[in-house]
Amino acid sequence: MDFFSNTVALTRMQFALTAIFHMLWPVLTTGMSIYLVIMEGLWIKTRQPNYYYHVRFWSRLFLLNFGIGVATGLPLEFQFGTNWGPFSEAVGDFFGSVLGFEASMAFMLEAGFLGIMMFGWGRVSPLIHYFATIMVAFGANLSIFWIVSANSWLQTPTGGDMLNGKFVVSDYFEAILNPFMINSVIHMFLATLETSLFLIGGISAWYILKQRHQAFFSLSLRIAIATAIAVAPLQIYLGHLSAEQVAKYQPTKLAAMESKWESSPAGQPADWSLLAIPDEANNRNSWELTVPNGLGYILEFRKNLTVPVPGLNEWARDDRPKMVGLVYYSFRIMIGIGFLLVGVMLWSALQWYRGKLSPTEIGSQKWLLRAWVFAAPLGYIAIESGWIVRCVGRQPWVLYGKIRTADGVSNLPASNVLTTLILFTLVYSILLITTLYFASKIIGEGPNLELPLPGLDGQFVINTEPGELVPDRRPVEAQQ
Repeated sequence: MDFFSNTVALTRMQFALTAIFHMLWPVLTTGMSIYLVIMEGLWIKTRQPNYYYHVRFWSRLFLLNFGIGVATGLPLEFQFGTNWGPFSEAVGDFFGSVLGFEASMAFMLEAGFLGIMMFGWGRVSPLIHYFATIMVAFGANLSIFWIVSANSWLQTPTGGDMLNGKFVVSDYFEAILNPFMINSVIHMFLATLETSLFLIGGISAWYILKQRHQAFFSLSLRIAIATAIAVAPLQIYLGHLSAEQVAKYQPTKLAAMESKWESSPAGQPADWSLLAIPDEANNRNSWELTVPNGLGYILEFRKNLTVPVPGLNEWARDDRPKMVGLVYYSFRIMIGIGFLLVGVMLWSALQWYRGKLSPTEIGSQKWLLRAWVFAAPLGYIAIESGWIVRCVGRQPWVLYGKIRTADGVSNLPASNVLTTLILFTLVYSILLITTLYFASKIIGEGPNLELPLPGLDGQFVINTEPGELVPDRRPVEAQQ
């Protein structure tokens, strides 16, 4: 069937467009909010102005991302009612409730304290302001819990069963705590944090290469490195645990991730496909480079090789994922970026150990700084690739094993869906260009190191000499 007259294909494309674009912005707000909590906590503890100026600088990028995230997230939610009516009606008792929890608990908490965090300097005490920053971070990351819990339930639906075409929930806690939930939530939390750390580190490295505020941004780069030392390797381990769960609960997805067509029986370790050219028409790979027995050892490195690994040919075409090449290479892009970021982190840690990352020495590490600049956007690519694997690999099910994607789409004329798809593409392109423009303006201006500092009572003071703070008598509006 022609793509432009296929309502199901167009609806999936529209949801993919809005989801992929929307995801760019909450990634930074959730991860950067943790960084802001760290920086503001250090400011309150040490009263060193640099920490305060870091909070003020990075929070401007945070606010920009938050605003675009809200604007692009609302159409995404409305699509469940407009484009996915049968699906929403069938699973609304649980899925709709969880999305409602995210809006009423997480988003409202984040939005409610955002104004104090951004505009409360000098109006509230430092401790109250810090509490607001913590609540913003908590709300942002609570969103991860609810959104990923809902998506994990689509992958491994538990807590009830289908009855007369509707999913009837018998145990909400069992549904929320579905088999995919814990690993997926932690994996996504670490992904947002790692992406934010490498973006912050990459921007900091760019400033140092440009010889602008070298001492100032060497601090943010070192904090990004110190945090990444723990986050980057742990993220790879969580990714491995998630792959083990896929092997157990979604074997068709695993077969697509590895472009594996023929099954490997128990006792015979499966080969690992390093690179391949999937040929879906003929149910095989037209070319591949494999590591003998590699997949078997990856999946069961802690156990005996006793579990068979099924291939795609075990299932009928309509019961397994299509676009195998997309799933296969998206998975490898995600893994490759994960190991690349670990490599940049290890290189950075080595240079730090050698004393090469001090404010006076860091400018000489040009290749390392270039590596951080190059790595800055890679976390976004890895996250988007991971979600492609997660959602495209789930096909042909919108609710795995229970509701097919084709049965969850609203009965809309294809021309209507195509029109909205084109409009979304245009509007989101404008939003992307606008956001990049304002982000470049913020980065180009750099930090304002002449801002007055909030004193212990919340009123502004001026930093004149090290250790000497005097009251700022200007009106609060002028101090902002």
